[in-house]
Amino acid sequence: MNSPFGTKRFNSYSDYFKRTFGERVQKLTIDAGFTCPNRDGSLARGGCTFCNNKAFNPSYNDPKKGVAQQITEGVEFHKVRYRRANQYLVYFQAYSNTYASLDKLKMLYEDALSQEGVIGLVIGTRPDCVDDAKLDYLKELSQQYYIVVEYGVESIYDEVLDRVNRQHTYAQSVEAIEKTAKRGIITGAHFIFGLPGETREMMMQSVEAVSKLPLHSIKFHQLQIVNGTHMAKDYRKNPEAYDLFSFEEYVDFIIRYTERLNPNFIIERFAGEVPPRYQAGPGWGLIRNDQITIAIEKEMEKRDTWQGKFYKNGME
Repeated sequence: MNSPFGTKRFNSYSDYFKRTFGERVQKLTIDAGFTCPNRDGSLARGGCTFCNNKAFNPSYNDPKKGVAQQITEGVEFHKVRYRRANQYLVYFQAYSNTYASLDKLKMLYEDALSQEGVIGLVIGTRPDCVDDAKLDYLKELSQQYYIVVEYGVESIYDEVLDRVNRQHTYAQSVEAIEKTAKRGIITGAHFIFGLPGETREMMMQSVEAVSKLPLHSIKFHQLQIVNGTHMAKDYRKNPEAYDLFSFEEYVDFIIRYTERLNPNFIIERFAGEVPPRYQAGPGWGLIRNDQITIAIEKEMEKRDTWQGKFYKNGME
């Protein structure tokens, strides 16, 4: 085995956190009541065709509770499973979490950072919802706290982004990522595999462009058809327009993609899970994310492969 990641076959998020903090750091997801410019009419209405935040928000998430109460309830929620966690990152996840005035963002972020045990923030947002003033402020915060800005990129192809009503271009994603990374802020990105209009060949070809981005971490999700979305309605009418991965197909695809991926990127997750009650299309049953990762690692071992094995620029 020639993997550069020791006993691992990929640049593991959990290993990175152990190296960085010396112990488990738990994310606490909160809903701070944000919206998106393609929901409120600024750009469009209805949001991304695949999006239903209720499908992945924990039960304690409710913007009416405020930031502090959600953090308190989140700590109790996670203590059942992760009793050893003493440090927390507050994950502003629902919708676009920089889509507000700078004054409002300061109030929300600083409220979160003032809570006991909170050492930083993970801020999920869109590339068209940041500007220089907001990024300068986040740069200041990052000098004292662990700050991550995570962009929903989803695809590098504008025709695919347009089809799912993203209302931004890939060029905007690149610009936002580069501006964030240049300020020394930890920068992440999220991609979805299986969006309508994006063939599997197109997905595989995208790895070269993705690998050139100045990213610290990356998340991958297979497309899932979620109840309560425009995509679910379209899927019922036009199922032939969707080429959804079976579990076995996805394991094969993501391994081949990872072999070509920049090995410097920390992989936060390979796939996503949605509660069965939200599934409007074929799912993978009750398999959890950790089980998906184990299956991918076992197949990597079988193939004697690893992240970046065929990355054409080699380790940087």
